[in-house]
Amino acid sequence: QVQLVESGGGLVQAGGSLRLSCAASGNIFSINSMGWHRQAPGKQRELVAAMTSGGSTDYADSAKGRFTISREYAKNTVYLQMNSLKPEDTAVYYCSAQGVFTGWGPRHGYWGQGTQVTVSS
Repeated sequence: QVQLVESGGGLVQAGGSLRLSCAASGNIFSINSMGWHRQAPGKQRELVAAMTSGGSTDYADSAKGRFTISREYAKNTVYLQMNSLKPEDTAVYYCSAQGVFTGWGPRHGYWGQGTQVTVSS
């Protein structure tokens, strides 16, 4: 069983910073990609940033220049450093791990439970 546990969400004023962390645990041999998505009330879940096992990154246009994704591969952990936060960044942020290989069978994707980020104006 693979679990993703997020931390670091909270309330911050516009212009402030937050750092989200997500640790994947369980019988994990490898993970293709880890990333962050977010979902604001009344909106669809959207990609914020993702990082492959090879170090390639993908960012939403809204995140470019303000957010930085990083991974600690040995710890199966992914981080999202968010700077210059705006009220429109307010959402539940979900960690994802895609292409997880547990030693047998096909690869699977997993999601964390989500962490609330609220940016006040």
